[in-house]
Amino acid sequence: MTELPKFRNFELLRQALTHRSYYNEHPDEGQDNERLEFLGDCILKFIIGKFLYQSFPQMREGKLSNLRSILENNTYQLAEFANQLNLRKLMRLGKGAELQGGRTNPELLSDTFEAIIGAYFLDSGIESVCQFVEPLLSSAVDEFICELRHNLEHKYSIHNKYNINYKGSFQEWALAKFGENPQYSIIDEAREAHERIFTAEVRVANKLYGIGKGRKKKVAEKAAARNALQKIEADLKFKHCNNTTWKVNYEQPTISGFRRSLPR
Repeated sequence: MTELPKFRNFELLRQALTHRSYYNEHPDEGQDNERLEFLGDCILKFIIGKFLYQSFPQMREGKLSNLRSILENNTYQLAEFANQLNLRKLMRLGKGAELQGGRTNPELLSDTFEAIIGAYFLDSGIESVCQFVEPLLSSAVDEFICELRHNLEHKYSIHNKYNINYKGSFQEWALAKFGENPQYSIIDEAREAHERIFTAEVRVANKLYGIGKGRKKKVAEKAAARNALQKIEADLKFKHCNNTTWKVNYEQPTISGFRRSLPR
């Protein structure tokens, strides 16, 4: 298991591990990690871009952007990094978040990982953060390339963890079938364990296709698009629509350009 980096300022690490639900129950114990999460998100974007630029000198900008999205926008990938660091046991959660399974919640794990990155940047600087993050990225990219080779002759499935462009895939389907863009709406905002939970719906031609929830509006919209794609796969897979065989068209990068230049 990957180890957390050594912090010179333990209070920064403590804050990075402190979820808002814990802070609301213990307001005298410093700050929560949301500002560090914001900072860590910004730093991760830079490090991922730098890593991919150096690792794949022959790859065009479009493919670099696709691969960057897989890494930086994938809640489950960041949650996997958090699990490798054993953050699920180290997070400081309030009672409500604990009861709702916060330690296995991918969004909470992802947010905590970003907060750790932000805290470590303040503690030790950008070079130290790069040295800590890049081995994690290297492993994730290698895993992605192996799976890409395995699935090279097949379209991606909704169950493939690397297919994260749910909104783009659903938009492509909607435009092809109806000539209209999907319309997303936030239909509910609730509080659970001191957190806001948004519920989004997506419609095409005024017909409801999917509903999803998330701690952020964009996450809820992505979940709604994913739900819509799941329904399409179940209902329309291999059916004929207007004499055309329909199947959800997931973007599949080609293998060309995925040649590592850095030493293993």
